[in-house]
Amino acid sequence: MTIRLLLADDHPVVRAGLRAVLDTEADFAVVAEAATAERAVELAAREPVDVVLMDLQFGPGMHGSEATALITARPGAPRVLVLTTYDTDADILAAVEAGASGYLLKDAPPEELAAAVRTAAAGQSALAPAVALRLMDRMRTPAEALTKRELEVLQLVADGLSNQQISKQLFLSQATVKSHLVHVYAKLGVESRTAAVAAAATRRLIRTP
Repeated sequence: MTIRLLLADDHPVVRAGLRAVLDTEADFAVVAEAATAERAVELAAREPVDVVLMDLQFGPGMHGSEATALITARPGAPRVLVLTTYDTDADILAAVEAGASGYLLKDAPPEELAAAVRTAAAGQSALAPAVALRLMDRMRTPAEALTKRELEVLQLVADGLSNQQISKQLFLSQATVKSHLVHVYAKLGVESRTAAVAAAATRRLIRTP
């Protein structure tokens, strides 16, 4: 059976490279490409697609995790395999919670990518070894792991937002934002916003500019 693919990435060179690799597999057929997350959602609903290869970052538009949630929410939706350069806890958790069937890094060898596509198409989980290890580490030490909301707050701190701006973006009260940061400081063993961002970046929990 042919596995029909949709490539979603805002870089034409990346899409061309992916297509070249995937075209070498006899049971793969790239049936559509999307340069934005919004376009990916539209095509996934309209085209006969089995697996969407989804990047996470699309510039100022919709995020890949948001697109993943919209795609997977539909009955009979295609599987979504995230293919990205980001391996932070914040990105991984957001994608998995959005319904992604797999999560691979863009430096994965072609044979690993092909295997992940087939695994996702079969309805099974396809996680890069490094990603699976990070998720296992979180499960082993749940008391020390930052929650998805704490990671979201800390990522926005790293992006330079104030507590007031964070509260508006996440629809939280400023008191709740402060409470999340108190928990973050305790879990990371730090006492300031700057130290929290530095510690989280070192542990690859969040992205930094």
